[in-house]
Amino acid sequence: TNFAAGMSGGIAYVWDPDGSFNSRCNLGSVGLEQITSHHDDADELLNLVQSHSDLTGSIRAQELLRDWDAALGQFIRVMPHEYKRVLKGQNFAA
Repeated sequence: TNFAAGMSGGIAYVWDPDGSFNSRCNLGSVGLEQITSHHDDADELLNLVQSHSDLTGSIRAQELLRDWDAALGQFIRVMPHEYKRVLKGQNFAA
């Protein structure tokens, strides 16, 4: 119920297959975005999951990669409001 409490920078990607993450996150300090194939972070997320699979042999990661198009829509990007504001002020995409 308190994911992201105190999170002041960085981005987290959360696999949320049952859609219940909102109830476990501190929404006062972060914004949530569902990742789609058109999202700027889609390729980065694919690379992260592929690297995780390669480095750990994770069965879950391998399952996600087998049907990546379906899995991608189950991921949430978590970004602190303040971090997003700073990135926009520096003209970085957020």
